[in-house]
Amino acid sequence: MRKEPILRINDLRVSFQTGKKFLPAVDGVSFELKDGEILGIVGESGSGKSVTSLAMMGLIPSPPGKIEQGDIIFNSRNITHLSEKDWRKIRGNQISMIFQEPMTSLNPLFSIGNQLMEGIRLHTNLSKAEAKVRSIELLKLVGIPRAEGILKEHPHQLSGGMRQRVMIAMAMACNPRVLIADEPTTALDVTIQAQILALMKDLNQKTNTSIILITHDLGVVAEICQRVIVMYAGQIVEQGEVRTILKNPQHPYTKGLLKSVPVLSEKKDRLYSIPGTVPAPGAVKQGCKFAARCAEAFEKCHHESPEIYSSEQDGHEVRCFLHTLKGGIDKHVGATT
Repeated sequence: MRKEPILRINDLRVSFQTGKKFLPAVDGVSFELKDGEILGIVGESGSGKSVTSLAMMGLIPSPPGKIEQGDIIFNSRNITHLSEKDWRKIRGNQISMIFQEPMTSLNPLFSIGNQLMEGIRLHTNLSKAEAKVRSIELLKLVGIPRAEGILKEHPHQLSGGMRQRVMIAMAMACNPRVLIADEPTTALDVTIQAQILALMKDLNQKTNTSIILITHDLGVVAEICQRVIVMYAGQIVEQGEVRTILKNPQHPYTKGLLKSVPVLSEKKDRLYSIPGTVPAPGAVKQGCKFAARCAEAFEKCHHESPEIYSSEQDGHEVRCFLHTLKGGIDKHVGATT
């Protein structure tokens, strides 16, 4: 019997108002997160990754944003249009998020201990003394030495890597079922990046917390994720097992992202980059959203929008007309809407 996913997104569409128009930042996104899984979401800036994560946390600012269609199903419950009071019971308690820049997420006026304990006491019945003990446990869990001393310090007194560990500790305070990490290693140097990724993988294994890792770095995805979703201009263009997609990418955009990764064993005068930029929301009126930047685009691509084509063998999905040619390339057959 197939186990129900912990989180399921069905045909999600999130738009933001500009003048009198609503422009789609996320356009028909659907995916599942399995219990205990680490799922990667990759794509350039402006592809809709962060807006998707904010929708999953009930943090779309309204106005100007709104969820126009679709469902967010968490633990078999539809949480798409909960009241703010109900969202507070879920946010930070059952679904937590680590934001990109810890210095702007932590309050500079309060100590680390004060901020950690506030979150714990908000979602649990622990006393102040018990919350302090729990805070020390959490800081030790994320590999911070002299945890008791750190409780008294302020964010500016810590390094970037230490602040990020504090953010992870805060996110893990109530043993969430789902942890969303939005570019958690962007502002860190390579050595600290590796430590943070190892920490997240360790937490996943110890606590069985499902993790959604949002990044633009395919190297990070290869390091710790089991499955990956590739987003472009608000849509999913490819998704499947990490090994399958990294070894045999099917969408021209995924191929371009992989080609952009520098290879240490090769000498090149210039690194490859995908020509052009991600179109603004609502800018592409017809056809495939990647067609203007795609070297493999043909006439149909500029006039019709491709559906998701799914592999019968491994569930590998790709949004590209190339898979309707020659009887279906690489066993991708039939469109699934």
